[in-house]
Order: sequence, then C-alpha cells, then structure tokens
Amino acid sequence: MQASSPSPAARTQAPPVPGTMLLMLLVMLGLVAGLHVYLGLRLIAAPALPAPWGALGWTALALGFFSLPAAMASTRMRSSWVEQVLHWGGMLWMGAFGLLLVATAAGDVVGWVWHLTGTAPEGVAWARLEALAVVGVVVPALAIAFRTARAPARVERVTVPVVGLGEGLSGLRVVQLSDIHIGPTLDRRFMRRVVAQVNALQPDLVAVTGDLVDGSVARLRDEVAPLADLEAPLGVYYVTGNHEYYHGGAAWSAEVARLGLTVLHNSHRVVERGGARLTVAGVPDLEGGRMDAEHACRPDVALAGAPEGVPRLLLAHQPRVALRAGGLGVDLQLSGHTHGGQLFPFMAFVKLQQPVIQGLATVAGVRVYTHRGTGYWGPPLRLGPSPEIAELTLVRASPGASSSKN
Repeated sequence: MQASSPSPAARTQAPPVPGTMLLMLLVMLGLVAGLHVYLGLRLIAAPALPAPWGALGWTALALGFFSLPAAMASTRMRSSWVEQVLHWGGMLWMGAFGLLLVATAAGDVVGWVWHLTGTAPEGVAWARLEALAVVGVVVPALAIAFRTARAPARVERVTVPVVGLGEGLSGLRVVQLSDIHIGPTLDRRFMRRVVAQVNALQPDLVAVTGDLVDGSVARLRDEVAPLADLEAPLGVYYVTGNHEYYHGGAAWSAEVARLGLTVLHNSHRVVERGGARLTVAGVPDLEGGRMDAEHACRPDVALAGAPEGVPRLLLAHQPRVALRAGGLGVDLQLSGHTHGGQLFPFMAFVKLQQPVIQGLATVAGVRVYTHRGTGYWGPPLRLGPSPEIAELTLVRASPGASSSKN
C-alpha cells in the first residue's frame, strides 16, 4: 500500500550567486592555507629542522595544500588514472591534515600547561619533542584508520522489541545498509562484497538508507549495478540521502528503481507474513526539498493512509527526521548520515547537528537506530567507528519493553 498524497509545493532555496560562491571558496582556501602555515611553523620551523629537511617539509605541506582543490576538481574529469591519483592523494592528505592539526593543537595545549609548572624543556628542545610526538601519534593512527575503513564491514546485531508486532513477523530480520558512498575510491568490487555479506545473512527485509553514491548516474551506473543482486523475501527498500542530491536525486531514485529496489519517496508499503503486518515507510533526505520541491521530506505524507494498529518502520537518512516523525506512531526509525563520526575526535562536531551519533536511542519519542555507515566519505579513513552492516531483529514486546544489543 502506498500513500498517494502529493508533496507540497515547497519553495526551493535559490543557489548562491557566482560571486558569493567564489568569495566563500576564497575564504575557505585562505583559512585552510593559514592552517597549513600553522602546521609548518609548529612542526618544521620551530624544531629548526636542518637542511634539506626543512625545505622538504615546507614543499610537502605546499603539495598537500594544493592536493585538496585538485582532488575536488578531479571529480569533473572523465574516469582515468589521473583522476584516481589526484583524488586518492587529496583525500588521504585531507585525513592526514585533520589529524595533524588536532594533534599539533593538543601538543600546544599540553606544552602551555607543562610550561606553567616550570619543568618543561624550552625552545628548540620542546619544539622537537612536540613534533616527534605528533608524528609518532599521527602516522600509526593513519595506518590503523586506513585499514579499518577498507576492511569488511562489521555486522552489528540488535534485537528490537516492537509493541503490537504479530506472531508471524516476530523474529523478522531487517538488514540495513547506509552511507555506502560508491565513488572515486569505492567501486563495483566493494559493492559486490557488501551485497555478498548481506545475502549471506539471509535477511527477511533489506533497508538502504541513503548516501549510496558520490557521483552521477552516468559515471557510476556500472559501479552500483550489484545492488540488483540483493535478496530478501519481503523486499529491498531504498531512500535517498543528501549526497544523491548533489548528483541528481531524481535520477538516482530512477536508477535504483531500475535495479529492482523499492524506492520509498514519501510513501509506504505494507508487508505481511504469517498473517502479521508491518508498515515500511520512507522519506527523501532533508536536503531534498531544498534542491527539488518534489523531494521535500514529509513523514506525515509517507504514513498517510497507513493501517492503524500495524507497527511502523520508517526509513530516513538523517536521525533528526525523528523530530518530524514524533506523534506519527513510528515504532522504529532507521537512519545513517553520521558515519559514527568516522574520524576521532570529529564525532564531537557531528553531535552539534544530529541528536544521536550511532546506535539505538530515543529521539522525540521515536526509537532511532543510527547506522555508522558501510563505506566512508572523503578520506579513506575510519579512526574509531568501524564500517557497519546492521542486522536488526524485531520481536514481539509488551509496553515498556527495551531493546538489547547482542
């Protein structure tokens, strides 16, 4: 069953004028350049590295800085080894730059506190100790983060009691994928591996909760094609994430539907097994309405006409959609978007935008499971949160029952 109410004629925000965009770009590049200079002053100039190491260090920093815009520009190239080199180089440096910046700033704070005690080494001696400590922390952290990001996703098994779930659906296994981010550094081989992992779990239902790609349909059609091989007797469902809208949200919805997945666009289906029913609803990402009025995120429209007394599962890319879903009788919302923070310690900033970073939580009275992401965005690095495939088992429950992680 599908809700047929049309999306409202929401106004799409006008994009910034070219002059404003250019100014914003120049300000951002200036800030990033300044932070590179800060790293150079703290890690190269202050330790007074002897020739030729000082010059080599500044050269490496300059190349690192220019690799960032080069990586962004490479996404407009036709697929080639040049694009791969530029993108991989820029994204690896983006991750390394972030970690170096945090470690150096932390070292400066430690040094300031230590110097207050009057026992810290002074001048070049302290600068060399700090630089050595920063490199000694960041280099192994990068190696660990790269290995974690590229490793097979970890299966997270969670049991969720659902009030009113019929006996026929008790034990229903929902496997969730999110934030796969097929693009310049994650390709068809990665997609095949993920599909094989999911099918090996023999799910009853599969949910793909957005940010499937980082690129256009024309560029990535073949790379996402293995999605067609996902198998689940009660269906494979998909909702858009914000990244689809950077490359054509409507086009990607059409392509995913062509592959055989059910695209839930402010709509729902009712699945049934053994006489028991479950409403599966889905909404476009919150960014959708800003770019296309027909893609406004409307949980109320998605659930319009859904049968009363039947448990409701909502697929929504961002956890904060729960703030709109409160009062609609949603029993469980499946979301992603946060990547679990992806790189320590940047998860602290994610919390400023989303009510939950990972795992099961209650938001505005709605239970939300926030997926850490199956792939990664940007730097091919994960420091802390590992990639995930979630297997959520829905069981019958009485009012007041809680959920547990196996």
